[in-house]
Amino acid sequence: MIDSRFVRITEVGPRDGLQNESGIVPATEKIALVNALGHASFPEIEVTSFVSPRWVPQLADAAEVMAGIERRPGTIYSVLCPNEKGVERALAANAGKISIFTAASESFCQRNLNATIEESIERFRPVVNAARAAGLPLRGYVSCVVECPYEGLISPEQVGETVRRLLALTDGDIEIALGETLGVADPDQIEQLLEEVEIDVAVSAIDLHLHDTRGKALSCVARALDCGIRAFDSSCAGLGGCPFAPGASGNLATEALLEFLEGASWTTGVDRNAVLEAASIAKRITGRAADA
Repeated sequence: MIDSRFVRITEVGPRDGLQNESGIVPATEKIALVNALGHASFPEIEVTSFVSPRWVPQLADAAEVMAGIERRPGTIYSVLCPNEKGVERALAANAGKISIFTAASESFCQRNLNATIEESIERFRPVVNAARAAGLPLRGYVSCVVECPYEGLISPEQVGETVRRLLALTDGDIEIALGETLGVADPDQIEQLLEEVEIDVAVSAIDLHLHDTRGKALSCVARALDCGIRAFDSSCAGLGGCPFAPGASGNLATEALLEFLEGASWTTGVDRNAVLEAASIAKRITGRAADA
């Protein structure tokens, strides 16, 4: 068990949040959002994804956004990369961290990446090599760690197998982000998941990425903290979802996560007032101002 009262928050709104918008948000607005989030002193902001515009047109301006943002000392500006071409563009854009992504569900992987899980892992080999050569840290997302929109329930053992493949690819030098993509998990499922993954991964190297479809995300956070997890993803204003997961609602809202953690005497180093200002920008640029 980890005794530290510090919890690391990765803000994923600019990437995971905006990729699911039906319309195209202008690059200038994305830059303004990232800069506002930078004022909150996050240790990491996931800015964008260097994917094919054909698959995710909302993020076709990745290079422009990366070129336009202000870089705050102490904040990692990370990006998602699916392949060798993507990581080349990411390195040219001065990304501070590279994320790769697969799933614990074969069906989801086929819909999302047009590949099997094993094929997706193999595609990441040049991405990992390029990141290592550039001295950049790596994150590996595993989606659908509790349930898949196409296969239903996913066993912890399925997740563990995908995690082991990522560890083998990177010689264990990777942060593992467990993505509860549909937002349907209860705390017991999260605990069972973590018990399986911790067989192979130190708890300090696990990040939990929660969605809040059924309003249970914060109770899952509480249980994960009890299990020793000290890193979470969240999205300002609860932006997000997944274009490949029908019915999934937004990510856990950063402002709600901060309120919960601060109320329970955890520390994050993140300025909640600055997050609220950024959330206002997020709501405006996505047309959610009425929900403020």
